[in-house]
Amino acid sequence: MSREEKEEMERLIASDPDARRIFDELRHGSDVGRKAFDEVLKEPVPLALVRSIKSTQPPKTRDPSPRLARPSLKLAPTGRQSLAAALILFVLGGGIGYLFGMRPADISSTPPASTSAARNWLDDLAAYHRIYSHQPRHMVELQASELDEIAKWLSSTVGVKFNFPDLAADGLVFQGARMFIAGGKPVGQLIYKNLDGDVVAICFTKTDGVPDDDNFDETIRDDVSIVSWHRGGATYAVVGPSSNAMLDQIANRVSSEI
Repeated sequence: MSREEKEEMERLIASDPDARRIFDELRHGSDVGRKAFDEVLKEPVPLALVRSIKSTQPPKTRDPSPRLARPSLKLAPTGRQSLAAALILFVLGGGIGYLFGMRPADISSTPPASTSAARNWLDDLAAYHRIYSHQPRHMVELQASELDEIAKWLSSTVGVKFNFPDLAADGLVFQGARMFIAGGKPVGQLIYKNLDGDVVAICFTKTDGVPDDDNFDETIRDDVSIVSWHRGGATYAVVGPSSNAMLDQIANRVSSEI
């Protein structure tokens, strides 16, 4: 709004208690709404969306065709019309936040325990992968040549029986294995690497009571992508760099072979 309109609004707020009360409520609602939107922006971008953006081809350029010139229409609202429009937009914007701020106290924004546990598990996977994938000399605890020892160690410690997927078709070579803690539980990890040095890890942990779900859950934690699923009382995940657009295909192969 113009300077004159702003001064007129300020005089109205200063002289009218009802206007001042509404203004304060709307301003509070706008702050709450802004904070709520900031929390939404922190949510990870779906991996499928990232892949779709990366795989999209640029549109072909075409010779611009001549267009008929259209008569221009100039809008010149009066001062009162501009003030009314500004007030409407202010009320709409603040009202959305006001609805957030006036929610009943018993409606909690805290996610369910199962959701929190899943997020902790995914966050821990991403954190461990981010560290160990850049430690070439200490990436694994047992080497790829120790298959029998790896199978015995991880099966007894983690409580999940598994096979060693062959990912040669995906350009990945088995490097070895390690064990760590994620979400408060022991996690087995089979580590693979491609010719470019990118590390892809297969993680698994025992999760009794979780229903089987072969649908892949894809998520991104900054530079790390995770594809996870549940089956047979265990949760599995394939972890790799977010730049790897083939991670879902690797997860599909792992799901059928592990």
